[in-house]
Amino acid sequence: MGKLLPAIAIILTAGLGLWFGLTQLPAQTTGDQILDGIGETALIARYVFDGNALDRSRNNYHAAVIGGEPAFPEDSPFDRVLSLRGGTLQIPGRALAGVDSLTVTCWVHLISTHPGQRLFDFGGKNGRGLFGELTAPDIDNGFRVRITDGGPEDGRGFSTRFTSPGRWFHVAVVLDAARRTLTGYVMGREVGRVENLNIRLEDVLDPNRPDDNRLFVGGSSTADNPVMNANLRDLRLYNIALSEDQVRAVAYGDSGGAGAGRQRAVEPTPPTLRSPALSLGLRDVPDIAVETTAGVLPRLPVHIPGVYENGAAGPTVRVIWPSPADNSAVLNPGTYTLTGTVPGTLFQPKAVVTVKPAKAAGPSAKPEPALEPFPLGRVILNRDADGRDTPFMKNRDKFLFTLAEVNPDNFLYNFRDAFGRPQPEGAVQLRGWDSQTTRLRGHASGHYLTALAQAYAGSAYNAELQANFLQKMNRMIDTLHDLSQKSGRPAEAGGPSNADPLTVPPGPGKTGYDSDLSTDGIRRDYWNWGAGFISAYPPDQFIMLEHGATYGATNAQIWAPYYTLHKILAGLLDCFEVGDNPKALEVAEGMGTWVLARLRAVPDDVRIAMWSRYIAGEYGGMNEAMARLSRLTGNPEFLDCARLFDNTNFFFGDAEHRHGLAKNVDTLRTRHANQHIPQITGALETYRASGDPAYRAVAENFWTIARNHYMYSIGGVAGAKNPRNAECFTAEPDTLFANGFSMDGQNETCATYNMLKLSRGLFFFDPDPRYMDYYEQGLYNHILASVAETNAGNTYHVPLNPGARKRFGNENMDGFTCCNGTAVESHTKLQDSIYFRSADNRELYVNLYIPSTLDWTERGVTVAQSTNFPYADSILLTISGDGTFALKVRIPVWATQGFFVEINGREEKVEAEPGSYLTLRRDWKDGDTVSLRMPFSFRLESVMDMPNLASIFYGPVLLAVQEEGPLTSWRAVTLDAGDISRSISGDPAALRFTLDGLVLKPFFESYGHHSVYVDVTLK
Repeated sequence: MGKLLPAIAIILTAGLGLWFGLTQLPAQTTGDQILDGIGETALIARYVFDGNALDRSRNNYHAAVIGGEPAFPEDSPFDRVLSLRGGTLQIPGRALAGVDSLTVTCWVHLISTHPGQRLFDFGGKNGRGLFGELTAPDIDNGFRVRITDGGPEDGRGFSTRFTSPGRWFHVAVVLDAARRTLTGYVMGREVGRVENLNIRLEDVLDPNRPDDNRLFVGGSSTADNPVMNANLRDLRLYNIALSEDQVRAVAYGDSGGAGAGRQRAVEPTPPTLRSPALSLGLRDVPDIAVETTAGVLPRLPVHIPGVYENGAAGPTVRVIWPSPADNSAVLNPGTYTLTGTVPGTLFQPKAVVTVKPAKAAGPSAKPEPALEPFPLGRVILNRDADGRDTPFMKNRDKFLFTLAEVNPDNFLYNFRDAFGRPQPEGAVQLRGWDSQTTRLRGHASGHYLTALAQAYAGSAYNAELQANFLQKMNRMIDTLHDLSQKSGRPAEAGGPSNADPLTVPPGPGKTGYDSDLSTDGIRRDYWNWGAGFISAYPPDQFIMLEHGATYGATNAQIWAPYYTLHKILAGLLDCFEVGDNPKALEVAEGMGTWVLARLRAVPDDVRIAMWSRYIAGEYGGMNEAMARLSRLTGNPEFLDCARLFDNTNFFFGDAEHRHGLAKNVDTLRTRHANQHIPQITGALETYRASGDPAYRAVAENFWTIARNHYMYSIGGVAGAKNPRNAECFTAEPDTLFANGFSMDGQNETCATYNMLKLSRGLFFFDPDPRYMDYYEQGLYNHILASVAETNAGNTYHVPLNPGARKRFGNENMDGFTCCNGTAVESHTKLQDSIYFRSADNRELYVNLYIPSTLDWTERGVTVAQSTNFPYADSILLTISGDGTFALKVRIPVWATQGFFVEINGREEKVEAEPGSYLTLRRDWKDGDTVSLRMPFSFRLESVMDMPNLASIFYGPVLLAVQEEGPLTSWRAVTLDAGDISRSISGDPAALRFTLDGLVLKPFFESYGHHSVYVDVTLK
C-alpha cells in the first residue's frame, strides 16, 4: 500500500458561485425519519445536538460525551449546537458493525485553528482507523482524511485546503467500498479523493467484537492527537456511499439538487437486457384466453409455454402483463384484450379475457381448516442420517441456549418503568428499539413471550431447558397480569382513577398528549389509563394516532403503537395456546376490551385514514389477534374489533369496497411490505372467524401477487429504490430490477417470516402445493440464511446486490429490531410445518424434508424421517405403529428429474408431477418404510424484468457466488445452453461447486461477501 498521498491543493474561491452560503439555511431538524430522499435504513445514526447527544435515527446509538461536560449553546443560524472544548463524543462501537461503505456528514464551526483537530476517529486497536481532521480553511492541510489498517505503511488518504463561505461549513467523508474510493466534500462539493483503495472498513474495525471498536467524534483514541475546539450540528452516519447530489441534499435538503428520484452514483452498473430463451431457440410466445367474473380482475398466467425452433422443448417464458390500479375493465360482462411483454424480446403475446356475469353469493357456513398442525412438542428435530447436527438443529440451539440465559426482567423493564414500579436487582433495559425513549419499546417483549411459549412447548426432549422456559414464561405473565390489574384503578384506596378507555386525560402537568418517554417526561399515572390497559408505555400514542399523528422522532410524533401492541397480544395468546398459561388470556382479554372501546368511538373515515398512514398506522396483525381472541374466548365482540382493523383502501380499494385485493387489484405497489403482510394474515383469521369470503379473497390474491410479481429469489418481497425505501414494495409490479435492489438493503427478514406464516395459514384451508413450495424456498434461503455462523445474531435486511454481505445483530438478545424479534420466533418453531394432518386424522402431509420424528398421538403412530437433505436427494420415512391412512408426500416444483418411491424396499410405480402431492394410501404396519428420491438439478430463477439476471439453484438450495468484496457491476457468468450442469462442477454432498473459477455454496452458509444474482450468458 502506498504512503499517505502528498497534499492535494484544491483551492475553491468564494467566487465560484456553485456553493451555498449560509444565507440559505441548512436542512433543519424536522423529526422525519426518512431524510433527503435517502431511505431510513441507510441512516446508521443522526445526532442533531439540539440539547443532547441522542441518536435521532431509529437505531438508538446514543452517544456520550467523555472527558468533559457537554455544552449546548446557541450559535446562529442554528438554535442549539454541541460545543466541544476539551470533551470527546463517543458513539457505541457496534454502530459500524458489518458496514462496508460509510458516509459521515456534519456541520462544523471551528473555534480554534489549531492543526490536526480530529473531527472523527473510527478505529479498532493497533493504530487502525479512519480519520478526518480539520484545521482551518485556506490552509494546505485544512481538511485531512486518512484510512489505515495499522500495517507498516501509513495507509491512504488526502489533504487539501478549502474555502468556507462563513464560519459554519458542511463537511462529508464518503468511503465507497465497491469503487474503492475515499472522497471528501465541503459544502456539498468534492474537494479531494483517493482511488484504488486496498484497505476496507473491516480491516480497520473489529468485526468479531464490535463493542470494542472505538468511534470518537471531536477527539482521538490516542492522547497525542488534539481534541477538537469546535461547535457541531447534525452529525450523520450512513451505511452507503452517498453521491455528491445526496451529500448536498443532506446539507440543504432537496433545494441542494438531490431529488428523491435521483439515481445513486454507487448503484451497480446495469447489465445489458437480453433473454436467455432466445439463445435456446425461442421463436414465439402464443396468445392465451382466460376467464373471470364481473368485478374481479383476471388471474393471468405468469409463465407461458414458448414455441421453440424445430419444435424443440424449452423452458416456459415469463410474460409481464399490464396491472390496472382498479377493476374498471371488468365491471361488465364481455370480452377485452390485454397485450403482454417478454423482456429482452419483441414478443407481445395477447390475453383475450372473457368477463362472465357474477353469481350472487349465498350464505356461507363458518369455515373450518382442512388441515391442522401438530403441537410443537410432537415434532422433534433429529440429526441427519450420518449423525451430524443439521442446519435446523444448529440454529434452534443457538436461540434456545441464548434464551435460556436471558433475564426475563430485562423484557419487563419498560413495563415496570411505565407503571412506576421498582426494578428488581439485575434488571437491565434493552438497547435499540426498546431503549428508554424509543416509541416502539415493548415490541421485543411480545416476541420474547412467543419465543418462550414455543421454546417451552418444543423442548420436551430436554427437561432442564423446558423447566427454564416455563419459569421464565410464568414470571413474565405474572408480572404483566399484576400490572394490567393496576390500570384504571386507584393507586391507593380512595385515590383518583379513570377506568374508561375513552376518557384518558393528559398526563399530570400536561395540557395534551405526547410521546415523551424520557425518564423525566414519561407519564406514570396508570390509574388514569383505563381498565385493562397494558403496554410498555402510556396510552398517549394510541390517542395521538386518532388525532392524526405521523411517524417520526419528535414528541409530537409516534411509532406504530398498534404494531407494538400486536406483538404483546400475540405473545400473550401464544403463552395461553402454546404455553398453557391461563393468566395470559386474561391479560389479553382486558387489553382487547380497552382497544375495542376506543376504536368503536373512532369515525369510519378517521379509522380508514389511520390504517393508511405510513408506519404510524402500522398495526401488525391486530386484526389477527382480535379474531383469534374472539375464537379463544367465544366473545363475538372481539371479532367486531378485528373488522375495525380492516385496512379498507388496501383490502377493498375504497370505503365502498369497489375494488382492491378482494377484487384481485394490485394495491401492494409502494406500500411498506411488513406493515401490510401481517394485515393479510389477519384477514385470513377474520375469514376463519366470520366466514366472509371477501377476506379469503384478500389473502389469496395478496399472496399470489406478492409471490409472482414482487419476490426476490430468497423469498423476500421488499426492497425498492423506487420508492426510495428498502422496506417497500416496488412502485410497479414486475419491475424488480428497474425499481428494486435498493442499495440500502432489501428483503426485510420479518417480511419473509410473515409471508411464511401467511402461506402456512392459506395451506390449511387449501392444500395447494404452491404454498409449501414457497415455504421451502423462503425457509431454506432466507430464514435459515438469516442467522450468524456461531451465535444467535441475525439479519434485519438481506442485501442481494453484487458482492453484498449480511449484517448480523442481537446475538445476546439485548437490542432488538423488528427482524431480531421475529427471528427468536422463527428459530423456536423450525419444526412446525414439517408435518400436517387432516382434520379427520385420515391423512398425513409430509411437507418438508428435515430429519425429525413425529408423534401422531391421535393415531398411535410415530413417523421418523431420516435424511441428509438438502445435502442428499433421498429420504427414508419409518412408521412405528399400525393404521390405515393416506401418506401425502410433497413433490417439489423443482423435482423435474423424477420422483422415485420404494415401500419396504419395493419400487412403486407412481405418477409424479412436480409441484404436487403424491398420495400413498394403505394399511400401514409397524416397521414399514417409505424411501423417496428426487434427483437434484441446477436451475436458474430470473428477475422478471431482467431475465439474464438470475440466481443459481441446486434443488431447493440457492447457491451464492463467494466474493472478495463489494462489486461495481453484476457478476457475469457463461453457462452451457444445452445443460447448465455441464458448466458447474463440485461436490453435491457438501453443496460446494465451482463455475469458471468461482466458488458457489449455499446462501444459508454464506457469511462473507456474496453475489446471489449473476448476469447469465447461455452458449
